[in-house]
Amino acid sequence: MPSTASPHAHPRPNRGPAAAADNRRALIAAAREVYAEGGLGAPFSAVAKRAGVGQGSLYRHFPDRTALAVAVFEDNVRDLEEYTSAPERTVDDLLDRVVDQVVVSTAFIELITADLTDTRVAVLGARFQALVERLVARDRVAGRIGRHIETDDVTLAAGMLATELARADTAQRPVVARRARALFAAAFAPR
Repeated sequence: MPSTASPHAHPRPNRGPAAAADNRRALIAAAREVYAEGGLGAPFSAVAKRAGVGQGSLYRHFPDRTALAVAVFEDNVRDLEEYTSAPERTVDDLLDRVVDQVVVSTAFIELITADLTDTRVAVLGARFQALVERLVARDRVAGRIGRHIETDDVTLAAGMLATELARADTAQRPVVARRARALFAAAFAPR
């Protein structure tokens, strides 16, 4: 029986453990794409296929969907921490960045919030809470938000924003974001 493989095709060399970090990054990037296109109903195996790695590599790095979602949000939280570390960053900047992130992470919102008692999820929540606390204190001192606003208010607003954007039709997301941000601006304003 003749081979159907192209005579010019070269199998990817197996780099073993040296490829682990690259594979992990590829899986996270692929997960963002696969779940953005197909939602959480997309097959887990599609992530491995899109990343160009085997199923074994997928399960070694991410034994379940929650582990993969946590990895995606780990990247998001790290980005938010770095972005908001500059002294000129505000709560408004944070909410803008959350909007940007939700657009590429919508399918994970539902998954990551499904079990807030999962320790993997709780760690990310604590990190997000800490960065919001820093921004609220900074904005309060600068007079950009009212003294009546607490860290939990901004955390709740960010969660509401992310959830509404995830549920909105893609074409409507800019309108939803703008309306929510206007509500938050009015609520957060100094009195």
